[in-house]
Parts: sequence; structure tokens; C-alpha cells
Amino acid sequence: MADRTRSVAVRPIIKFPNPLLRAVAEPVELFDRDLHGLAGDLIDTMHAAPGIGITGPHIGILKRLVVIQLPSAAEPGVYVNPSVIQASTEMIRHAEGSVSMPGVTEDIERHARIRVRYQDLDGNERFEDAEGLLAVCHQHEIDQLDGLFWTHRLTRLKRDRLIKRYGKLMRAS
Repeated sequence: MADRTRSVAVRPIIKFPNPLLRAVAEPVELFDRDLHGLAGDLIDTMHAAPGIGITGPHIGILKRLVVIQLPSAAEPGVYVNPSVIQASTEMIRHAEGSVSMPGVTEDIERHARIRVRYQDLDGNERFEDAEGLLAVCHQHEIDQLDGLFWTHRLTRLKRDRLIKRYGKLMRAS
């Protein structure tokens, strides 16, 4: 996505509790110019949010497309049809949130290290080993593709409190 000549296209982000955030995304089968454009729009939208990860479902496109860019990364990673194929038994806790639910975070337990299989924008199969924050991001975004919004990784009590906090934030803005 190094093409800096294309125009910036920030798309509206679907906000919690929109039911699209619970829908399962369909696999990408067509690796064409439209897919490249959608990936660019996701990058622009993620940067504008701001966020470090975003999926097609976050903008209402139910396709298995993920963009992740950690603060330390020079360029965003684009992952088509990603899946976790290996996970460590070691777990870590990390504060998570969502571009679809801005302003609130909560600690979630995830695998510390994972291996992800995905395709690039041209349809080539790729693999990535990830640990720490990158592993957390992959798991979080793949959950989203599977229709599992991050709050469902919380206990019911923590989820209810978080939703209440989010509601107050939205009413105040």
C-alpha cells in the first residue's frame, strides 16, 4: 500500500451495538483492484479513527480483510482471510478497545504467541509469527471477522459495566 498518489478515503465506522459487528465476515475470493481500494480505505479510516487495527466489518463490509499497524511499524500490515493456526499455551492480558466503541478499554486475556496464515492483496498465501501486542491485535481482529465483538471476551459483569460507561460517554458527547 505504498501508493501515495491515491486519494484519502475515510469511511464511516459502524458503532456499537450495531448488529453488523456480530455478523460473520465472508472469505475474500476476488483479489482485484476493488480489494486494493478497500484495503487503502481501511488504512485511511484506521489512521483517522485513530486505531491500530480495523476490519471490513468495522465499516460495514462483511469481508475477511484486516489492517493492523502498531505504533512502532513503518507501514500497516494487510491480511486477507487470516486465521490463527498455532497458539502458545502461555497467556497475556492486555487493554483492548475498538474503533467501533471509542473511549473505553478493558483487559482481555489472549495467547501470548500465535502463528497466522493469511493471503496478501494478490492472493498469495503468507504466514506471520506474532507475539505480545501484535498477537493480541491479530486475535482481536480475527474475532471480529468471526462475529465475536471484543466485549464478549469479558465476564458478564465487566461487560455490563463497560457498556454502561460507553453509554455515558456517548450521551456526554
